[in-house]
Amino acid sequence: MLKIAILDMYEGHANEGMRCIRQLVQDFLTKEGIEGSYQVFDVRLKNEIPDLSYDIYISSGGPGNPLPTENTWEESYFAFINSIFSHNRTSEIKKYLFLICHSFQMVSNHLGLGIVSKRKSTSFGVMPMHRTEENGFTEDCFIGLPEPFYAVDSRDYQLIQPNEKRIEEFGAKLLALEKIRPEIPLERAIMAIRFSDEVLGTQFHPEADSVGMLKHYQKEEKKQVVIEAFGEQKYYQILAHLDDPDKISLTESIIIPNFLERAAESLLSLQLA
Repeated sequence: MLKIAILDMYEGHANEGMRCIRQLVQDFLTKEGIEGSYQVFDVRLKNEIPDLSYDIYISSGGPGNPLPTENTWEESYFAFINSIFSHNRTSEIKKYLFLICHSFQMVSNHLGLGIVSKRKSTSFGVMPMHRTEENGFTEDCFIGLPEPFYAVDSRDYQLIQPNEKRIEEFGAKLLALEKIRPEIPLERAIMAIRFSDEVLGTQFHPEADSVGMLKHYQKEEKKQVVIEAFGEQKYYQILAHLDDPDKISLTESIIIPNFLERAAESLLSLQLA
């Protein structure tokens, strides 16, 4: 019996992320024929934090500044993150955690793996992600993806300037960087990290599904918001990429499903041993 906890970091803001995560988890439990269940925790509005009785955790993206504030939920959230790593250092049966965008930025900053700062402009759309030569091509959860692969990117902040010493001490691995922009003299953001054997995170949104996102962006109010902020050309480029089966659909079908499958295989093998 697998228990999955979904940490909702959207603070009540309308979003597609939680729908996509729920769907991926439900599809996994149904497709694999695994006996299991999931529960959603509203972290930022209700200070709901799961305990360590769950097997797999997914912490969502969300709005706003990922840097530390005086919000009371942050202390609880970081205590939870610390407890996951602490548990995995001493226990045979591990806890698995996937961090998305806002959660990824918060945890990367908390662990001192790099610098989280505000971008000069919002990164928004369907963007190419480039795997690192050192670790990106051997990452199990990326198997089946092309180089580069594409994902939904929506953020005002970024993780840059990796702290190589801290990364090595922690045993983390950089997996992917943002698109190559030779004409812009700015450091490329870190887009994915393998924090440990059990913890993976991305600064992009691997949960985004093409059908739902396409419907979302075709709504007149959303269309006007995107066009006013980024222009008509950008809007139609997003629609074209969402409709391309080799981009968003492929990424959505691989990264989180691979993560869930590998976590389940490990957990169930120990339970059956």
